[in-house]
Amino acid sequence: MTVDPAFLGEHEIATSEAMEQLGFRIGEQLGPGDLLILTGPLGAGKTTFTRGLAEGLGVRGPVQSPTFVIARTHPSLVGRAPLVHVDAYRLGSGAELEDLDLDLDRSVVVIEWGRGMAEELAESWWDVELERPVGVDRDLDPSELDADAPRHVTITLERRSAPTDPAPTTLEG
Repeated sequence: MTVDPAFLGEHEIATSEAMEQLGFRIGEQLGPGDLLILTGPLGAGKTTFTRGLAEGLGVRGPVQSPTFVIARTHPSLVGRAPLVHVDAYRLGSGAELEDLDLDLDRSVVVIEWGRGMAEELAESWWDVELERPVGVDRDLDPSELDADAPRHVTITLERRSAPTDPAPTTLEG
C-alpha cells in the first residue's frame, strides 16, 4: 500500500470539490495492487471521491457510478495502473465479486459497497467510510441535508489477519 499514512484518520469534507481533491491527492500515490473499499449511504460521495482519485491516477474518464454495469475499467493515459471501479451494491456475496475476475495485481481497484465482501481479495486494503447528515438533527438546519452538506470521511488501512493454525492433533495408539 503506497499512500502516505497522513491520510489515515478522520477528515471533515465541506464540498464535493474538496471530496474530489481528497481523492485526487490519494490517487496520485496509488499503484498496481492497491485496493480501496468505499462504504457510505447513497449520496455520501463515493463516486465523487473516485472521480478525484481517477484524475490523480491519470486515467481515462468519465468516471460514473458503475451501478448497472457492476465494474468499469479506466485505462491509464499516463502509463500508470488502470482504475477498476466496481459497485458491489447488487452483488449478493464475495463469491460474485470474485467471479468478476478483477485484475487486482496490475490495477488500482475501488469497490463501492464492498465491505463484508471484498476483504478476501487482498492481504491489505484502504477502508474509506463516508458519512453524511441524514434524518432529523435538532442542531442541523434542513437545508444542510442537501448534496453540499459536509461529509465525514474516515480512512483506515486494514490487513487480513493470518489464519491461525489449528492445534496439532496427536494420535495415541
